[in-house]
Amino acid sequence: MKILGIDPGMAIVGYSIVEFDGENTKLLHSGSVQTSKDDRESKRLLEIFNDMSTIVEKYKPDEAAIEKLFYFKNQTTVMPVSHARGVILTVLEIFNIPIYEYTPMEVKQVLTGYGRAEKKEVERMVKLALDVETLPKLDDTVDSIAIAICHTRSNL
Repeated sequence: MKILGIDPGMAIVGYSIVEFDGENTKLLHSGSVQTSKDDRESKRLLEIFNDMSTIVEKYKPDEAAIEKLFYFKNQTTVMPVSHARGVILTVLEIFNIPIYEYTPMEVKQVLTGYGRAEKKEVERMVKLALDVETLPKLDDTVDSIAIAICHTRSNL
């Protein structure tokens, strides 16, 4: 089964494609969609829509796991992130991809056993789950992998 993990954002959308065979998790591809803060919000949302559509068409995931917004410290970014998330959910719906949502606390709980784990601990558990030494440089991309791994351990 191919799972598309997504860490939504307006400036950066982290995404990953993992394959899960019921026992092992393998990272097939990961990356990010990045938009320019100099562009209008509508243009940035269209770019996210188009890029996410291309990713779904290319990798044909069976399911998608996306970060759920439930609390946001920075009030100035919550609306743009919500808009970006809405665009991503729309793409997934258009392609009829089942959607599963996880809060950051749920992802940390599933991966580390502690819902308030530090980022480094989550990264360590992602490395262990994938049996790799290194991870992508962008936190958003690593977060998308963690979300996908959380899904493999939650709903399948």
